[in-house]
Amino acid sequence: MTSDGPGNRKWGYGVESFADAEYLCIYGLRPADWNARGRQLARTAVECTRDRLADRIRKDVAAAAKTATSTSACMVIDLFAGSANTLYWIVRNVFATRAIGFELDDDVFAITSKNVAPIGAGIDVEHEDYESGLKRLVVSPDESIVVFLAPPSGDALRDDSGLDLRRTQPPVSDIIDLTESIFERNKILFVIQVYESIEPQSLEEINVRFDWSALRIYDFNAPGKNHGILLGAMGWSS
Repeated sequence: MTSDGPGNRKWGYGVESFADAEYLCIYGLRPADWNARGRQLARTAVECTRDRLADRIRKDVAAAAKTATSTSACMVIDLFAGSANTLYWIVRNVFATRAIGFELDDDVFAITSKNVAPIGAGIDVEHEDYESGLKRLVVSPDESIVVFLAPPSGDALRDDSGLDLRRTQPPVSDIIDLTESIFERNKILFVIQVYESIEPQSLEEINVRFDWSALRIYDFNAPGKNHGILLGAMGWSS
C-alpha cells in the first residue's frame, strides 16, 4: 500500500513524521508487509487510525456493545471510512452481522475497496456520502447499530481550545440527529473519534443527546496530543 505523494513513498511517512518505520501498521500488517500488497493515498495515510489505536478502540467498543449484541443482530457503520482500518478492527470483536463503510472520494474509495477485499474483513465499502448511505439502508427494528464517526475536522481543532465538535464538517450533532431520526426504533451506540483536548461546551451539547456516554483517551502520545473516543448510547443499556 505504497503511499502516493512526495515524502510518503513506501513507509517513509512513519520515519519522516515519527522517526518510526513501524508507526503506520494497518489491517494487522506491518508497513513492510502491507506495502507489498497495495497502497494508500498520502492523505489517507496521514488521517487513518493506525492499528495500535484502533485496537484500543475496538476493545472499548466491544465492552460497551457486549450486552446488546449478544441478544440481537448487529450492524457496524463507518460514516467516513477512509482506509476503513477502524471499521476492520471494530468488527473483529463486535460480532457484526453487517459492516458497512461510506466513502465519497473517488480515489480513496477505489483504493480502500481493493485493500479490504483480500484480507477477509467482510466489509462492504459503499461509494457515497454518509447521508445518502444511511437513508437507503434497510434495518430491522431488532438490529443493533454501532456507528463510528470521525468527520473531517477542518478548522475545528485548535491548539488553544482543542476540538470543537460543533465545527467539524459536518458538525457532530448534525450527524447524530440524522442517524437517530433514521433509526429511531433501533438501539444505537455512537463511537466518536475525539482528541484529548475538547472544547467543553461542544462536548456537553453532544452528551445531552445520549442515554449514557463515556470518554476514553488513549495515552500513546505526549500529554495533550492523544486521541480518544466518545461512546454515546441511545436505547442501549450500559
